[in-house]
Amino acid sequence: MRGERLLYAARVRITTLNVNGLRSALRKGLREWVVTHAPDVLLLQEVRADPMPEAFEDLGYASAWHPAVKPGYSGVAILSRRGLEDVRVGMGLADVDVEGRVLSAVTDGVRVASVYLPSGSSGEVRQGFKDRVLPLYHAWVESLLPLGPLVIGGDYNVAHQNVDIRNWRGNLKNSGFLPHERAWMTQHLAAGLTDAHRARLGERAEYTWWSNRGNAYANDVGWRIDYLLTSGVALREVRVDRSVRLSDHAPLTGEVVPDGAADGALT
Repeated sequence: MRGERLLYAARVRITTLNVNGLRSALRKGLREWVVTHAPDVLLLQEVRADPMPEAFEDLGYASAWHPAVKPGYSGVAILSRRGLEDVRVGMGLADVDVEGRVLSAVTDGVRVASVYLPSGSSGEVRQGFKDRVLPLYHAWVESLLPLGPLVIGGDYNVAHQNVDIRNWRGNLKNSGFLPHERAWMTQHLAAGLTDAHRARLGERAEYTWWSNRGNAYANDVGWRIDYLLTSGVALREVRVDRSVRLSDHAPLTGEVVPDGAADGALT
């Protein structure tokens, strides 16, 4: 299936969102947003809570969770209204998996992955951890590619190109925009992944994360560090939703292309 576009009989809307604490996002209206926008699949990062299937169960979502061992830290989840099969928790690396960084499952014939890669902004120790995790994560993704159509959604904590960060000149020495991180992202995509959001944007700027400092959100001084990456499947209508602020990240949503609606599709 690798490298082939797969078409479906019905739309499958997939949203990725770093919630920066699930309980906080629920207080800010996440559940209401889900009711209104009805994503078929919801990929959550930085859940920072033990599994909470009851938060969405009555809305028809099956869920899988990978919390961090440390309470109130990291963690990812997958929710789907189309069921979940072959759930795979973590990368099989104990010192990485204790942080609850990756989770994948099959839903409606597509493997989806929720990913929260480490940040290095707190200092050298965490940057070193991030630098060690990136190639390990890349190898994990490569192991998923032959399994069939794949959609990865998550917070990569890397802005790939100058256009992906408002103040790129002022961030050349900052974690998330370091030359070796950007080079890694280029290599990562070259393995057979499409950045569906960038494919829709062309050369235009659109961001997914804004610092809570100053007036970054109001002035749109942001970074594009959240991604929907695809292999063997087409996405369309990939968009950032700034109509509501559920966390310091915005929801990023794309639709799997239904059969007969390939116009405007992204592969």
